[in-house]
Amino acid sequence: MGEFIVIVLVVVTVAAGLLRRRRPAWYWVCFGAVLASVRILVRYASVMEACGLTVPPSRWRLALARMANRPVPESRSPRILRLRPTRTGLVLRLKLRPGQDAFDFSAATDRLRHSFGMQGVSSRELRSGVVELRMTGYDVLKCVRMPAPKTSASMSPLRVPVALREDGAIHYRDYRAVPHGLTLGATQSGKSVYQRNLVCGLAPLDVALVGIDCKQGVELFPLARRFSALADNPDTALDLLEALVAHMADVYQLIRAEQRISVAVPDAEIAADIWDLPAGLRPTPVVFLVDEVAELALFASKDEERRRDRIITALVRLAQLGRAAGIYLEICGQRFGSELGKGITMLRAQLTGRTAHRVNDETSASMAFGDISPDAVLAAIQISPDTPGIAVAGDSTGGWARIRAPHTSLRDAVNLCNAHADRTPDLPALAAFRPAVAAFSPASVSLSKAAPVTA
Repeated sequence: MGEFIVIVLVVVTVAAGLLRRRRPAWYWVCFGAVLASVRILVRYASVMEACGLTVPPSRWRLALARMANRPVPESRSPRILRLRPTRTGLVLRLKLRPGQDAFDFSAATDRLRHSFGMQGVSSRELRSGVVELRMTGYDVLKCVRMPAPKTSASMSPLRVPVALREDGAIHYRDYRAVPHGLTLGATQSGKSVYQRNLVCGLAPLDVALVGIDCKQGVELFPLARRFSALADNPDTALDLLEALVAHMADVYQLIRAEQRISVAVPDAEIAADIWDLPAGLRPTPVVFLVDEVAELALFASKDEERRRDRIITALVRLAQLGRAAGIYLEICGQRFGSELGKGITMLRAQLTGRTAHRVNDETSASMAFGDISPDAVLAAIQISPDTPGIAVAGDSTGGWARIRAPHTSLRDAVNLCNAHADRTPDLPALAAFRPAVAAFSPASVSLSKAAPVTA
């Protein structure tokens, strides 16, 4: 019997070791969550004291100890409200003692990570006096597997899961909460894969996709069946932008015609954007993607400079006024600095959502996060070239997190867009820019040098 128990223990140990190396998610669910919970509960008091997260005993406890001639009471740790295992780690909710601050836990996350033996620890304040520590048991960004998103009737209709956060949570791109976004990244940093995931998340929704891809359309034109309008060069991009500005003006005229403000109309029924309109009158929201913004801002002649100024002016107008008309910008590029000319910094200031993949220098990271979070700049320049797809996502509040989008091949994105091609809306103002989808013949384009004619 004893030998049988030993054999079982050896088999379980070997299986746990193989799972931890080959399938860390399975190991965490089978063994890691239980072992980590026990480890945290056993070490909790000593770790809190070592990290300086305890408070000395109160005066009345000291007075009672002196009156009863007892030893001086020990310092008190925050009270554990709940310890809950998740698919990727643990969630520890603490009740702070009087005199403690949530910032103390944010500053001690790295020490807590080492002390508890976890992959990562992040802290956030839920409400006054309550702090939540989210701990990950393994490197969730090494091999991204997106969990099934939770469906809810109250979820925003333009809330798209695009990546996985460092703490194991889903990173959403919510256009109603953050209307416009900026994505930066060097070559081979994973920027295109992030954009594909974004298009794949938007394809099943009731939304019009409009794009500009000045790399002759190699990124967006394969997905053309799901796009209502596309441009592949700066000249066509200018016409498309001006048509979109005209469409925005028509939407505002519709909103104004339906406001009907009077004393008898409740405040909740006064229309100020497309989401206040009845569903039957509401225009289709538009997500506008620019693959490489620098190609729209560069010029080499006076004519190109005039075209460039009109393009940037149209982009700034869309960024300033587009939200209420249901037009949302998603601008991508390798750099987005003032060297691209006048109006660029004004446009960047309107792009609230910021995502930076690996960049080539600190200045490029500062273009994304320099005005909102210096810590995010440091995190962005530390991304290794060996980990394409890793990015830092932040917003104007100063909060940021490391994320990674799952690898989506161009073929997968094309198949998904083709499957939802019937959801592509027709926008009359942009009908001239609707991509013509036709069978492509490789023989129609030749890059080889013509052979010389011989007698």
